[in-house]
Amino acid sequence: MSLQNLLKIGQLKEHPADAEEIQRLLAAAVRNLSDAGVAAVSFETRFDAAYRAITQTCLSALMAHGFRPDTNRPGHHVTLIQALPLTLGVDATRVIVLDALRRKRNLGDYTGEDIDEASVNACIAEAKRLIGDALGWLTTHRPNLVTPKS
Repeated sequence: MSLQNLLKIGQLKEHPADAEEIQRLLAAAVRNLSDAGVAAVSFETRFDAAYRAITQTCLSALMAHGFRPDTNRPGHHVTLIQALPLTLGVDATRVIVLDALRRKRNLGDYTGEDIDEASVNACIAEAKRLIGDALGWLTTHRPNLVTPKS
């Protein structure tokens, strides 16, 4: 599957890359990752913040390629995660882990299932790693999208 194929089947929309938008998303991801580390709040809140950092990072990577998911269709979080091999070169093993975190988030949101400390720590670690991957990829391949204008 390619990004063009995802566009053809309606999972993606064209979206011109915009440096300010991508920088804002990445800054929000970093803030959410920081919030996820606050031990004074519940595991659920920390997990949600780390997961949000993951989706914001995935979205920034997709936008750097000129696309965004069609949020009017179900499954846009799946699309964000499954596009990572195409946007950042993330390997299939990591995509499986990120998708498991997405499913865990859905269970928490829609069934009230408890989030444990190990899941929080895994989500934080994956968010941190993905932000680093995105910044590295953008710096190498699209530096104009991460370097503030002077």
